[in-house]
Amino acid sequence: MEISVELTLSPLQDTYEQPIIDFIKKLRNSGLKVLENPLSTQVYGDYDSVMNVLYDEMKIALEATERGVLYIKIVKSNRSEYVPHF
Repeated sequence: MEISVELTLSPLQDTYEQPIIDFIKKLRNSGLKVLENPLSTQVYGDYDSVMNVLYDEMKIALEATERGVLYIKIVKSNRSEYVPHF
């Protein structure tokens, strides 16, 4: 089963940039398709492959923050090739 995952890591602390940068770099190095924009990061692929990577990396990212919020949305389909029709 293919999925698309949207992630937004929001550390609730003054030094918020480095945990976000580290999280994104690890996702980039995972071998999965990763797309980024200023508000979120999207990861695409097979459910098991994506969730295995996210299981470890989400925990590491949260442990690297004093306080934080990690938003996650999962869509059942690979939307990486989506092109707006308007």
